[in-house]
Amino acid sequence: MGPFSLEGRRALVTGANTGIGQAIALSLAGQGAHVVCAGRRACDETVAAITAAGGSADALLLDFADPMAAKDVFDGAGYSILVNNAGIIRRAESVEYSETDWDDVMDVNLKALFFTCQAFGKALIAEGTPGAVVNIASLLSFQGGIRVPAYTASKHGVAGVTKILANEWAPHRITVNAIAPGYIATNNTEALRDDPERSRAILDRIPAGRWGDPSDIGGTAAFLASPAAGYITGAVLNVDGGWLAR
Repeated sequence: MGPFSLEGRRALVTGANTGIGQAIALSLAGQGAHVVCAGRRACDETVAAITAAGGSADALLLDFADPMAAKDVFDGAGYSILVNNAGIIRRAESVEYSETDWDDVMDVNLKALFFTCQAFGKALIAEGTPGAVVNIASLLSFQGGIRVPAYTASKHGVAGVTKILANEWAPHRITVNAIAPGYIATNNTEALRDDPERSRAILDRIPAGRWGDPSDIGGTAAFLASPAAGYITGAVLNVDGGWLAR
């Protein structure tokens, strides 16, 4: 097996029913991992795409509106890869933002991510098994954005949680990294892409001159989960076509 192979590995990908999560699941499976596709909605389409390509996958319903939804998932289950992709966004001016929206976003994007990591790490440390965590952060882990205060705060938090867990778990051979996507062509950005003026303004800021493809994130996640990235930990990698380099 080569340094990028994930043969014999078992991975959990959250929010794997569509978009970035689906692309990550496909990429991990393409490198040989058995992928458990988790989401609050059925991930049948992702599982079907993986099996049609000759890979191995199954599905698990998990709703991270309950931040402890994954607390019993990892013990004795053979996982060595965790990708925390599940997330939500609520938009409103900061002076009008509701406590309910703040709590909902923070619960899914940050609290659930931390406690899912905790359950994964606890199981692997008890077993003495090395592993890899890949968290999905955001370009708003570094910037403020507009009209998304809870999302911005949560994604700053994802970067911080990634770094502290990397420090604590490195002696256990568990790497913890994050990917900070820029503007990716998914259903979450469809309204922006359908607005010619807004789309052009965004593209003018991206040196690569294009919207990112979900597969750009999928390949990066597969790399970070692989032996080739075994000495990379605590990194927050920008996958943004050069946006943050400007």
